[in-house]
Amino acid sequence: MRSGSSTGITPVDVADDWAEDWHQPGDGGGANGGANGVSEEVGGAIRLRDWTARSNTDEDDDARSQYGSEISKEDADVTTALIFTEGGPLGEPEPKRGRFWFSSPGGKGEETDLDAIATQRSVFDDPDLAGQYQPQPDWENIHRFDPSARWTWREERALIRKVDFKIMLWTCLMFCALEMDRANIRQAVTDDLLPELGLTTNDYNLGNSLFAFSFLCAEVPSQLISKYLGCDIWIPLQMVLWSLVASSQFTLSGRFGYLASRVLLGMLQGGFIPTVVLYLSYFYKANELTIRMGFFWTSMVFADIFAALSAFGLLHMRGVGGYSGWRWLFLIEGMVTLVFGILSFGLMPAGPTQTASWFRGEKGWFTPREEVILVNRIIRDDPSKGGMHNREPVSPRLLLKSLLDFDLWPIYLIGLFNHVPYATPTSYLTLSLKGMGFSTFQTNLLVIPSQVLHIVNMIILTYVSEFTGQMSLIAIIPQFWAIPFLVFLRFVDTTTVSKWTVWLVMTFFLGSPYSHPIQVGWISRNANTVRSRAVGSAMYNMCVQGGSIIGANIYREDDAPHYTRGNTVLLSILAFNIVLYLSTKAYYVWRNRNREEVWNAMSESEREKYLAENSDAGNKRLDFRFAS
Repeated sequence: MRSGSSTGITPVDVADDWAEDWHQPGDGGGANGGANGVSEEVGGAIRLRDWTARSNTDEDDDARSQYGSEISKEDADVTTALIFTEGGPLGEPEPKRGRFWFSSPGGKGEETDLDAIATQRSVFDDPDLAGQYQPQPDWENIHRFDPSARWTWREERALIRKVDFKIMLWTCLMFCALEMDRANIRQAVTDDLLPELGLTTNDYNLGNSLFAFSFLCAEVPSQLISKYLGCDIWIPLQMVLWSLVASSQFTLSGRFGYLASRVLLGMLQGGFIPTVVLYLSYFYKANELTIRMGFFWTSMVFADIFAALSAFGLLHMRGVGGYSGWRWLFLIEGMVTLVFGILSFGLMPAGPTQTASWFRGEKGWFTPREEVILVNRIIRDDPSKGGMHNREPVSPRLLLKSLLDFDLWPIYLIGLFNHVPYATPTSYLTLSLKGMGFSTFQTNLLVIPSQVLHIVNMIILTYVSEFTGQMSLIAIIPQFWAIPFLVFLRFVDTTTVSKWTVWLVMTFFLGSPYSHPIQVGWISRNANTVRSRAVGSAMYNMCVQGGSIIGANIYREDDAPHYTRGNTVLLSILAFNIVLYLSTKAYYVWRNRNREEVWNAMSESEREKYLAENSDAGNKRLDFRFAS
């Protein structure tokens, strides 16, 4: 242990040690010599070959872990300024349009040079700003944080593919399990669950409302638990617990048991989605997260399709052991989730630099070089991600501060109402189809076409939003999509129309694009701190569940079978939503314009003083601009 500071380690010591085993392209220096630092300039782009990153040995890892845990915040700030000058040339700015799955060097029509530097410019490249954005000393990735790190597009793309396979794919499968257990009630009611338990349509509505209310109430507490235990512990634990409740629905015998099971499922599943969003933000940049949230929700629709197909088989088990088919449906699908939950304890690492375990391997999933790239590309994109440890709880003061973040409230309001026009017909689709004369098994198969169309439209909508950089004006499209179909349901007597015509109308209606992935990414971008992102995602999802409660109570038994009153209400909500989206767009444009005027009126020295001394954080900073 060295001396010279209150921690026993000086920033100069750290910078010197890092420089000893770290070299830049073409400098021929460093402990590794010039052979590994060969670079050449090709067409203005820097091409790297066999570049060895720092942290290539276990000894280096231990040393940096020691520095990361012992160096003080003040020393760390100085260290950033010292090692800032170590960095090589930065990459060309990635295009703001045209991204789909990967970021790319160059713009449309330009040849991609995969060996060009991909490292994007950030505040860490400015010695006057770097100290203001320094990660906190106990951040779990601090030993891989290095503002001087450089990497190529080839390396970055290969690494993102690896993260997609290791992290994204499994989160999608977990979401499938959640959707199977919360939505299989729609298949169960086609197998006479309601009459067998002595329930009415209003009881069914009440069960859906209680589920949504319990789900809503559990959102913030679940997020707080996940920040304390870690997403990698809380999510698998949730899955195991709710799978036991889901399976126990095999034994339902009446109204109380039905309602109690819906409450317990809601309580245990609440918070799963925002916790997963927070978890994915540890591995992806903001623009990458939006399109992946589209595929995340696509997995939910795939789960609905699989649920319909599996229900076709499982409901045929009616009579096996003397039990109804819906009982076997609940039991078997619940047991599948239990297996997924147990596997998740091993397949969910806590973060990019915490993948080593007995289950995932002693060396983990990523090499030291890959960890350096993962950590630095993420924090360059959003320096706020270094502001909290992934097992650091949110204090009551910070929780209140996040709840009172009024700039996120317009998106919360959108979450409350935007899907109501679709939620009500969706929850009644299987009952409506069976009421029109389709058999149990026809009903479960006829919902599949609308879900396939839904997948395609959702991916297109999400990509268009990312391509154009527009949130409000793209997310509003589903509201206009719904107008002709709701007008049809409101003014046409569906009992006098061919059941196949009604099915076709409902298929195109419910095959609408889904704006939820856009809005989840919207919240994440506009929160701009880990604390606000965690609480904001939970609050948004609470509002979504609140919308589910509203939607579950619009179609009432005394309004059946035409639901004239209910469809009138849905059209009114639709009109309100259109105004709401446009107002939200106007609000964020206004906020950005006001900040831009204040910021532009400040001199360079005033800006530097503001960044150095002002306590504004996250989306309250004058240099932050809201996505709209």
